[in-house]
Amino acid sequence: MNMTSEGYVKFSAEHTMSAPIEVPYWPELNEARTRLCQQGLVGVYPNGVGFGNVSIRFSGDAFLISGTATGALPVLGPENYCLVQTCDPEQNRVVSTGPVLPSSESMTHGAVYRSCPGANCVLHIHSRTIFDGMVRHRCPATMESAAYGTPEIATSIEKRVLESGSDEGGIVLLGHDEGVITYGPSVKRAFILVQELYNRYFD
Repeated sequence: MNMTSEGYVKFSAEHTMSAPIEVPYWPELNEARTRLCQQGLVGVYPNGVGFGNVSIRFSGDAFLISGTATGALPVLGPENYCLVQTCDPEQNRVVSTGPVLPSSESMTHGAVYRSCPGANCVLHIHSRTIFDGMVRHRCPATMESAAYGTPEIATSIEKRVLESGSDEGGIVLLGHDEGVITYGPSVKRAFILVQELYNRYFD
């Protein structure tokens, strides 16, 4: 099937429906997601379009990610997550399994895991204030022409991650208005990076 958003194809998805996948540290990831939702950094816009998602590395480059169309839910359960087994930007293809389809932004998360073996968590938030602040301070950023969920944004993220030489960081997604990601070696560290951005730009 093709994952689509706003009328255009994002990637070719090969999804197998299954029971929820058990992944270590899922409770910690889900708690971070709940807290981000409470801060308004994950949620749903007035037009009904959800925003923000979270993921954690499972094994190799495979990762568990919050599913598509879950932004409106204040608290998620295991049934709202999907295991992405393969994320291949070159083929514009995602292979996944679970009780829900993968987020249309799986390419964004997969790019971090592919390019940074030390990164084990990716948090994708939306905030006009944080986005604009990071742009003003010229923080690491993707190309403005790289739309979310595409091979182009995956390539751009990989470049930024490799340039950083670190297993943690934050990137502003110029081609995805209000979009920002943080990544780190643990859920705790990725979440702290979000809070540092929040404190810096909302104070």
